[in-house]
Amino acid sequence: MRIIVTVFVLFISTIAAQAQNRWMTIENATGVTMMEFYASNDGQSNWGRDWFGPRDVLYSGQYIEFNFDDGSGYCIWDMRAVFADGEEAIWNQVNVCVESGWRIR
Repeated sequence: MRIIVTVFVLFISTIAAQAQNRWMTIENATGVTMMEFYASNDGQSNWGRDWFGPRDVLYSGQYIEFNFDDGSGYCIWDMRAVFADGEEAIWNQVNVCVESGWRIR
């Protein structure tokens, strides 16, 4: 019986973690246009695709909301913003299940 209860508790914990809100607001408050945005969950080894796509940018003073629920169940993500002047901003080990936004200055 103890094993069944333990498995049930782990199952419920997994469902709760997967059901968490993973939406975050990314705000550009730098004075420079953000040209690219990358994010990868803790299970990935590279940045992957530019989340803006080939035509979108984020001008200074604007914000965008992203859903970091990629179906993997990960809450921990690394984020990288690339700006028109060549500067980058990186935020590692972000808990997207807890944090609601990243204001880049």
